[in-house]
Amino acid sequence: MLGFDALDLARFQFAFTVSFHIIFPAFSIGLASFLMATEALWLKTGNEIYHNIYRFWVRIFAVVFGLGVVSGVVMAYEFGTNWSGFAERAGDITGVLLTYEVLTAFFLEAGFLGIMLFGEKKVGRRLHFIATCMVAVGTLISATWILMSNSFMQTPSGYEVVGGRFEPANWLHIMFNPSFPYRLVHMVLAAFISVGFAVAGGGAYHLLRNREDPAARRMFSMAMWIIVVALPIQIIAGDAHGLNTLEHQPAKVAAMEGHWENGPSEEGMPLVLFGLPDKENERNRFEVAIPHASSVILTHTWDGQIQGLSDWPQEEWPDVALVFWSFRIMVGLGFLMLAIGLVSLFLRWKKTLYNQAWFHRIALIASPAGFIALLAGWVTTEGGRQPWVVYGLMRTDDAVSPLHASSVSASLIGFIVVYAIIFGIGTYYFLKLIKHEPTENMPAGGAGEDRQPKRPFSAADDSLEEQHKGA
Repeated sequence: MLGFDALDLARFQFAFTVSFHIIFPAFSIGLASFLMATEALWLKTGNEIYHNIYRFWVRIFAVVFGLGVVSGVVMAYEFGTNWSGFAERAGDITGVLLTYEVLTAFFLEAGFLGIMLFGEKKVGRRLHFIATCMVAVGTLISATWILMSNSFMQTPSGYEVVGGRFEPANWLHIMFNPSFPYRLVHMVLAAFISVGFAVAGGGAYHLLRNREDPAARRMFSMAMWIIVVALPIQIIAGDAHGLNTLEHQPAKVAAMEGHWENGPSEEGMPLVLFGLPDKENERNRFEVAIPHASSVILTHTWDGQIQGLSDWPQEEWPDVALVFWSFRIMVGLGFLMLAIGLVSLFLRWKKTLYNQAWFHRIALIASPAGFIALLAGWVTTEGGRQPWVVYGLMRTDDAVSPLHASSVSASLIGFIVVYAIIFGIGTYYFLKLIKHEPTENMPAGGAGEDRQPKRPFSAADDSLEEQHKGA
């Protein structure tokens, strides 16, 4: 296929499927916690506005959760079909961690999801709230196990090599490997921020239609508080994560910074804002940089230095341009989102947060910004690990299955077609649900209460053919 070998196609296929999948677990993590908070506020205050917000977003949660399950199953099979070398050598560790994710988190979510979506009228308010809490906790436990597995691949520890296979020597060291705490905090905060912007976009859409809508006002306000609180913490957590990456994966940081080699010590390291990485000549073309800024950020000194890419052979470099630009997209969007949050504080102080249509349009346009930044961060993390599948120990080209390129290309084309159909319909349905008024009457007892059969999508209580009045 266009001259690509099986390794390139397998990598692209996994990147394609994981890029679709990661959006939905992140959405589920953030939205489940948001739903838990809104239901708690309803129970505490008795204010029906919170109840309406809960019932508005729980329908969307049902769609997101369903799409996340569908897209997640695919990747489990890809480990066996496309990456049998990795499964054979590292499966005794990563397979166990992912199994625990299913046995704990997924079973917990699945066990309480039906009550959360359909049982409000049947089990009472308090028990229903417990079900919502269990689903929210389940999403966080799921993230914990998955990031333990991924972090082992990034910073392996607690293993021993027996017959060419990675065998567990100390499970605590495997699970709590050096990068795991930083990745967990960074990912969970990214999920909260992404959902904050998604909720803000939904609130902004309805404020543009009716500034007096109480549910739209409240959800917009709550979302902006999430953004204002979580983003500064994320910047601090991101800095700590970067320093941890510098310690354990210095080549990745060199690629992120576009740092080829050290200059005179008195010059320090500049922060490259813009440039076109030129791998052949080992330099950045059209570079725009701030002197000494990278030294301050990475070493907390004025003229500190880190290893440049020239300290490693080129066959151990990641794709420098990919990592360089994905990192800048993530950071750039992060500061743009922070600016939106700060503007919301100013408008709140001026008591005009709900009256500025220009700001609501910005929030609506920016609603996918968190997920775009999350994807860019994931590309930085995974692309920067290359050419290793287990960092420093097992190369990606040793992990691929002995497949012919035509076989991988056929499945890749199939995935592209199927994903375009499924997720195209899912996105359309998601946007259709957003258009509903958040204060309209929901089915008695909660979303989907009167629907049969009781599957997640039936909680959305709309068919694709039905058009909501006024939509």
